[in-house]
Amino acid sequence: MPYTIIQNSEKLVQFIDWLPELAAHERFYVCLFARKKYCPEQMLSTDKVQLKRFLSKKEDLYYKIQQLSVEVGAYRAKKGHVPQAALAVYINPNPRNLHTATYDSIIRLTELLKKGNKNYNPQAEVMSCIQRSKSRNIYLDFDIDTKKVNFQQLANVIDPSCLSIVETRGGFHVLVKVADILPEYKKSFFKNIVALGVDQTGDQLLPIPGCVQGGFMPRFIHPFGNLPLV
Repeated sequence: MPYTIIQNSEKLVQFIDWLPELAAHERFYVCLFARKKYCPEQMLSTDKVQLKRFLSKKEDLYYKIQQLSVEVGAYRAKKGHVPQAALAVYINPNPRNLHTATYDSIIRLTELLKKGNKNYNPQAEVMSCIQRSKSRNIYLDFDIDTKKVNFQQLANVIDPSCLSIVETRGGFHVLVKVADILPEYKKSFFKNIVALGVDQTGDQLLPIPGCVQGGFMPRFIHPFGNLPLV
């Protein structure tokens, strides 16, 4: 019996369609975590255990996520196999820049060699450089760690047409499409959205709609009516 990673294929495809198109030097960064807070009795002492991470073109993303569904027990933690209830899949919706990451990786690996450090993993170092190498600032992500959100207040501080909202296990991710922010909101929207109770903001990992997140399935919601996703 395999782990369940994709819970709703239609919603996952909808999400992938929403993602930006990539240039030749860009990829999406995706990772699979096991999280202690979703299953504390069977997990490590640390909050996150990274099980897999990979890069993908947009057209390959569905199939690469599908490949995470290995047999139960293949993902391991200190207390044994990772339980289904602990799994969560994340993506950086802003593309990663492979050219920048290559340059940064060369510098990072050279520094490690120069210091005589023998306890590093070159693959892990390169993947970390890729994760940090944002190519374009398409979406600004506001992570709200509560379900008690006043969406009317949100609509008062920014034009809702530039928003995409993903409901997650513990709250919402409000994604602002930077290019679509109206001029009258550009100077004030950031502090006004943060004031609504935002936990974190910036270029963040986003739970993937249609996939697993600790027994919950993230999904797009439309609190402002029938607005399109983009």
